[in-house]
Amino acid sequence: MSCCTKPSRCPVPVTLVLLVVYFCYLLLGATVFWALESEAEQDLTQNIQQEKWELLQNLTCMDNRTLELFIKFIVQVYKQGSSLLGNGSSLETWSFPGSFFFSVTAITTIGYGNLSPSTTGGRIFCVFFALFGIPLNLILLNRIGQRMLVLVQRSADVLGRRVGRKKTVTFFSSSCAVMAGLLLFFLLPPILFRGMEGWTYEEGFYYAFITLSTIGFGDYVIGRNPEMKYPNWYRNLVSVWILFGMAWLALIISLCINLLENSRDVCLCCRRKEGDKKEHELIDMTLNGHPPSPLQEDADSTSSTGKSESLD
Repeated sequence: MSCCTKPSRCPVPVTLVLLVVYFCYLLLGATVFWALESEAEQDLTQNIQQEKWELLQNLTCMDNRTLELFIKFIVQVYKQGSSLLGNGSSLETWSFPGSFFFSVTAITTIGYGNLSPSTTGGRIFCVFFALFGIPLNLILLNRIGQRMLVLVQRSADVLGRRVGRKKTVTFFSSSCAVMAGLLLFFLLPPILFRGMEGWTYEEGFYYAFITLSTIGFGDYVIGRNPEMKYPNWYRNLVSVWILFGMAWLALIISLCINLLENSRDVCLCCRRKEGDKKEHELIDMTLNGHPPSPLQEDADSTSSTGKSESLD
């Protein structure tokens, strides 16, 4: 026996490494967007206030051309993430928390449409950031969804061994995972949105679904009310909610796929057992000297033909 043995290598948790890389990538994107867009946002805010006062002082009546220019100005301001309401911009769209939230919505392909980079450097960086960030996001979501699925399956196996009813426990565990996800990602967040945004519960639930499903209409977006003072943790918390909520949806999709595959296997197994049972009955009848009637032979031949086609 050798006096010295090779030390066993500790397995590297791939999911944890992906999670660290994912958040580091988001921090990198938030830092770059913050550096490129924050100064432009301040200049835009000053120009907004100046344009407002000039319109109020000089344009007492507007013709059609002036009105069209004003509407285009409002649309441009909205796309750049600023607001014409109030005496100043308290949104801080391109602050670090705002830039981090924009990074999350970019690589998760939500894309509300109410915000986009206005500088040339910000647009070029956004292209490359999304080019590498979207595949990274898909890999991480798939990984987290698989880990959640493994956790549910292991819990079902442990409870199934103790109870002795594996199918019932598996269905119960899957139902608990679905209900827990509905509670954490759809039923509780609207309460937070109602307190922070002033929305109704129905509007908060609508925003949660549109966001996690990556539809992203942009009619409801957090942190866009200039009359509200949002804490820094608010957008970061919503970013984490988006990440794990989309991973939970991936888990639900995996559970549905497994359910469909299991139901298909059960149907094929039942059909095979029924065909084998009929074959045994025919053999027993022949051995006992009671051959099947012509109608029975036609029915059995039809069932055997259908069985061979299903097996093929």
